[in-house]
Amino acid sequence: MLIVISPAKTLDLESTYKAPVVSQPDFLPDARKLVKHMRSFSVQDLSKLMHTSEAISTLNVDRYKQWLTPFTEDNARPSIFTFKGDVYTGLEVETFSAADLKYAQRHLRILSGLYGTLKPLDLMQPYRLEMGTDLKNERGKNLYEFWGDKLTKAINKDIEAAKDDILLNLASNEYFNALDKKALKAEIVQPVFKDFSSGQYRVLSFFAKKARGRMAAWILKSRVEEVDQLVKFKLDGYKYSKNDSTPEKPVFLRKQ
Repeated sequence: MLIVISPAKTLDLESTYKAPVVSQPDFLPDARKLVKHMRSFSVQDLSKLMHTSEAISTLNVDRYKQWLTPFTEDNARPSIFTFKGDVYTGLEVETFSAADLKYAQRHLRILSGLYGTLKPLDLMQPYRLEMGTDLKNERGKNLYEFWGDKLTKAINKDIEAAKDDILLNLASNEYFNALDKKALKAEIVQPVFKDFSSGQYRVLSFFAKKARGRMAAWILKSRVEEVDQLVKFKLDGYKYSKNDSTPEKPVFLRKQ
C-alpha cells in the first residue's frame, strides 16, 4: 500500500530529530527551475500571487534567495520532520522508530508544489508554494501544467516498487489533482472522516486533516498492507461505518 499526503504551510526548522538515513528529492532539477522563477518575484508580487501578508511574502522571498543545492543535513531537513500542519500533528513522527521511518520511506509520499514528490527522509529547504497556485511558467499557466505527468509516473514507479496495487489517498483535492487518476496503475482508496456536528455527520477540516495523519501513522507503524484491514482503524474515537462506505471511500464516523 502506498500512501500520499499533502505538505503543510507550517514548518519546523529547529527541533532535533533522528533519521536512520537521509535522501535527496527525485525532482531537484525541476525544483531549481521553479526557485529560479520565484526569485524574480518582489514581495508585493508574491503577496498578490499567493494571497499572503507582507510579512509572509517577505519571509518567502528571503527563503527563495537563500535556497541552494546540494542539500545536506547542515542546510536542509528531512521532509517528515519539517512539515508541521494538522496532518503532521496526527502523524506524530517523533514516535516513529528507525524501522518505522524506513518502512515509511517505501510506503509514504508527500505531494509538493515545489518538490513534486517527497519521500519522508528526503532533505528539503523551507518554501511556500501551494500546488493550486496559478503560477505562469515555462511549461504552462499553473503548477499542474508545470508538473504534467511527471508526478503520476513517479507514483506509478513507487507503487510498482512497493509491490502493491493500492494507492491510499490521504491528500487534499488540491494536491491529489496533480495526479492523473486514469493513468494511475492502482486501485485508489480515499478514506473519509466525519464528525457529528449540528445534528449530522460532516467533514470538519481540522479534525479530518488530523485523522488522515493518524491513519497514515497507524498504517505505517502497524504495517497494514491489505485494504480490508482499514476497517480496524479506531483511533481518536473514529469508527468504520459500513452503511456509509463504498470500497473506494471507506467512511469513519465520530460522535463526541
